[in-house]
Amino acid sequence: MMNQSSFIDVSGMTDQSLLSQKSMGEYVPLTPEKMKSYLSDLSKPIFVIKNGKGAYLSDMGLQLSSANSWKALAYSFPFTPEMFGDVDFKQTYGLKYALYGGAMANAIASEEMVISLGNSGFMGSFGAGGLSLARIEKAIRRIQEALKDKPYAFNLINNPFDSETEQKTAELYIQNGIHVVEASAYLTINPSLVKYRAVGLSQLPDGSVEIENKLIAKVSRKEVASQFLQPAPEEILSRLLAEGKLNEEQVRLAKLVPMADDITVEADSGGHTDNRPLVSTLPEIIRLRDSFQAKYRFPHPVRIGAAGGISVPDATLAAFMMGAAYVTTGSVNQACIESGASEYTKNLLAQAEITDVAMAPASDMFEMGVKVQVLKRGTMFAKRAQKLYDLYQRYDSVEEIPAAEREKLETTVFKRTLNSVWEECQKFFSERDPKQLEKAAQDPKHKMALIFRWYLGLSSRWSSIGEKGREMDYQIWCGPSLGAFNDWARGTYLEKPNNRRVADVSLHLLTGAAYLYRIRLLESQGIRFSSELRDYLPLQPLL
Repeated sequence: MMNQSSFIDVSGMTDQSLLSQKSMGEYVPLTPEKMKSYLSDLSKPIFVIKNGKGAYLSDMGLQLSSANSWKALAYSFPFTPEMFGDVDFKQTYGLKYALYGGAMANAIASEEMVISLGNSGFMGSFGAGGLSLARIEKAIRRIQEALKDKPYAFNLINNPFDSETEQKTAELYIQNGIHVVEASAYLTINPSLVKYRAVGLSQLPDGSVEIENKLIAKVSRKEVASQFLQPAPEEILSRLLAEGKLNEEQVRLAKLVPMADDITVEADSGGHTDNRPLVSTLPEIIRLRDSFQAKYRFPHPVRIGAAGGISVPDATLAAFMMGAAYVTTGSVNQACIESGASEYTKNLLAQAEITDVAMAPASDMFEMGVKVQVLKRGTMFAKRAQKLYDLYQRYDSVEEIPAAEREKLETTVFKRTLNSVWEECQKFFSERDPKQLEKAAQDPKHKMALIFRWYLGLSSRWSSIGEKGREMDYQIWCGPSLGAFNDWARGTYLEKPNNRRVADVSLHLLTGAAYLYRIRLLESQGIRFSSELRDYLPLQPLL
C-alpha cells in the first residue's frame, strides 16, 4: 500500500488513462458514469492498481498485482447494507437490516409504516401514544394479521399524569402477545414496565433465561440508561409479587436479566428530546453499558443503538462507526407515504430546512416544563404553546389572567371561550380519568393546566387529520435531521413526498452508508475521488 502522505487523484485521470479490467490483459475506457457503477457494486471488492503512470480500478487486483509491472495501491472489501450492525440484534428480531423505524405518537408511525418496514427486512414501532385502547387494539389486529411472524414493535410511552392508561396499555400488549415494546419518555422504571418484562420470562432446560417480552428503551440521559442496564428494582418486584401480579419464579428470573434488551440513544430528535449531540452521547452510553456488563455479566449484553439525526447516509455511517448496534429513524419517516400525517403536513415537512425547528411545551408533561422539538415553518404552534406555559408560570388560575390577555387567547389560540374549553375537558376526563377533575376542583392551577393541555393535545391531532382552519396551530414533531434529508434528496425523485416510501428511504440510507464506507476506506489509503464519486444520491428506487 502507498504512503499516506502521497495520493493518487482518481478524479483527475482522463477517460483514456483510467481503465477498468474487462478480462486478463484486456482493458476498456472507464467513464465517470462507469466508475460510479463500478464503485456502487457493493457485492464485489474494489482494487486501485497501478501500472507505470496509469491507475486502474479492478475487482481482480491481487491477481494483477502479482505481476512485476503492477502495484496494488488500495483495496476495499465487499460491504453490503445488511452487513451493518450487531448480528445478535438482527437475529433477535428477525431482521435483514440493523434499522428500525421509531414510534411517532397518534399513529403517525402508522400500521402501514410498520407493515411496510416489516415486509422489507426492517422493523417498525407503532405510534400508540395518545391513542385510545380500542384504537391500539385495532392496530394490533391489523399488524399481526399482515405481518404474522415478521418483525414489528409497539410503543409504550410514559405518562406520569395518566398512569392508569399506561398500565392498561401494557396489559393490552401482554394479553395480545406483543413481544417487542419500545419504551419512550421514561425517567424512572415503573410497575407497568416491570410487569411486562417479567411475565415473559421462563427458564430453559439448560438453566438459561428465555426472554419472551423484548424491551427497547429510548433514552438520552445516563441516569435513565443506568436503570435499564440493570435488573428490575427489587421494591417494584416485591410489590408486584405481593399484589399477585407476578409469581415467585418470575420475580426470581427478573433479577437475572437487565430491564432492556436494547437501548436506543436518542440524540437531537423530533418530539421528546434533550437536544443531545449523538457524537457525545452515544459513546458515553456505550461506556456505561460496558461498566454495568462488567458488574452483572449478563449472557447477552444490552445492545446500544443510535437515533436522532439519522437521515442521510453520512450520519448513518457515522453512527455505526461509533459503535451503534443499530440505527433508528424518525423525523425522516414522517414525510413518507405511509405516515399517518396529513398531506398538508407532509408537504410542509418536505420543505423544511435544518433550522426550521423549535422547542415547545409538551402536552403530556406540560406542568413539568418538559419540551418537544417541532416544526416552526408554516405554523405558529411553538410560539403559542410557549405563551401558554408562560401564563401557567405567571398565574395560579384562569381567573387571574387579565381580561385583555384572556380575550387574546380565546380569539387567536383557542378560537373559543375558555369556559367552553373547560366544558370539553370535563366531558373528556369524566370518562377517561375522573381523578383529574377531582384534583382540578381543589387546585385552580391544575384546572388551568388541563385547559391549556386541551390546545397542546389537539394541535398534534389537527396536524395528523389536516384540520381546516387550524393550519397555524399544527404541532408537527420534527428534528433538524429532516432538513438534512431534504437537502440531500433535492433534485432526486425523493424530493417529492409522494415518492417517499419508508422502506425505500431506509434502504437508501444503509446503501449510501455502505457506499461511503468503501469510499472512506480507499481514501484512507491515499486515493482521491471527485465530489461526484464521493457522494451517494438516491437516483432511483431500491424497492
